[in-house]
Amino acid sequence: MTATDAELIRRSLRSAEDFAALFDRHGDEIHRYVARRIGPEYAEDVVADTFLIAFRKRAAYDAGRDDARPWLYGIATYAIRDHLRGERRRAGLLARVLPSRAQEPFDERSLARVAAAGLGPRLAAALRRLSPAERDLLLLIAWADLSYEEAAAALGLPVGTVRSRLHRARRKARRELGDTDPLTIGEESWA
Repeated sequence: MTATDAELIRRSLRSAEDFAALFDRHGDEIHRYVARRIGPEYAEDVVADTFLIAFRKRAAYDAGRDDARPWLYGIATYAIRDHLRGERRRAGLLARVLPSRAQEPFDERSLARVAAAGLGPRLAAALRRLSPAERDLLLLIAWADLSYEEAAAALGLPVGTVRSRLHRARRKARRELGDTDPLTIGEESWA
């Protein structure tokens, strides 16, 4: 019988090598999500950070949750935010040091890349107009296919907050998309 994620994490407290099975089980899925958020060139580093943080915090994992995916997506979401903050800081420093070669913030380039990849300018604009918290939640639901409960666990929020935040994000995005719900847009449009 295959061990649950909770069992793997518990076993990794005694034998750190057992944590590798968790990476083997979920690493590719987390990598796909991160690559879609910030681009493939940075995804490996952010995924490595995600699993390093998970490894360090494994003793605090809620063993009552057999599936660690929401926990890992939550860590990945915060690792993405840290990465984007770092990129904005670096871009700001470069803009001050090299004013003639000022660069736009990384998240703007990322959204432009998303639009260029087939999402369309209206969807990219809708994502850009959401707050980071709304965008994170919407993308966890749309790209990672997490349930409300899983997204709540990933972000450390009550389910009611997830529901209201997602409702606001969908309403804002619908306005931008001419009443098209962003959660009903086909996979090919998000790719």
